[in-house]
Amino acid sequence: MFILTTISDLVQISPEDFSKLSAVAIEDNINEKYANKVIQKIGLCIGFYDLLESSDGLIGHGNGLVNVNVKFRLIVFRPFKGEIIMGKITGSTEQGLRIGLEFFNDIFVPPDLLFPGSRFDVADQVWIWENDGNTFYFDIGEIVRFRVEAEEWHDQIPTGPDHPDTVTVSERKPPYSIQGSMMMAGLGPVVWWQ
Repeated sequence: MFILTTISDLVQISPEDFSKLSAVAIEDNINEKYANKVIQKIGLCIGFYDLLESSDGLIGHGNGLVNVNVKFRLIVFRPFKGEIIMGKITGSTEQGLRIGLEFFNDIFVPPDLLFPGSRFDVADQVWIWENDGNTFYFDIGEIVRFRVEAEEWHDQIPTGPDHPDTVTVSERKPPYSIQGSMMMAGLGPVVWWQ
């Protein structure tokens, strides 16, 4: 679920950070730049792990910033295909279930990846699984196990301003999302399997 990834970058330390130790100032700048951000095809950056290399700082002309070339490792959230994860149901629509973790909410389970015999109850806005005469509910707030099936990447390219004569509103997709499934025994709400 979590991996270490190595990145090389240029870190700029401002004069306000000169009172800090160099390693602390570099770590603070890396966390500010990368923490809680998605890097395409790498994953969601959680935070700084360790510093592998750093160059001598060079003072930039005119601004007083110290430029340091660094090589470091980040902790990144990127589950592998087939991994079983626990999360919480945060939403339920006819298109499927939304699942969230404490730090990541872009997980979706479509109807075709739920247990066979699952159906959406429009009146209660909840997914139901009927099996051998028993009815099981995918209630919002329930802790569930799901299997990672696929991941989707969407580049967050800025779009130009809308023209007054066009009224198209496009839904912005998250930069990184996961598609899950609940088709095997042991998956779904954990209370079903206790």
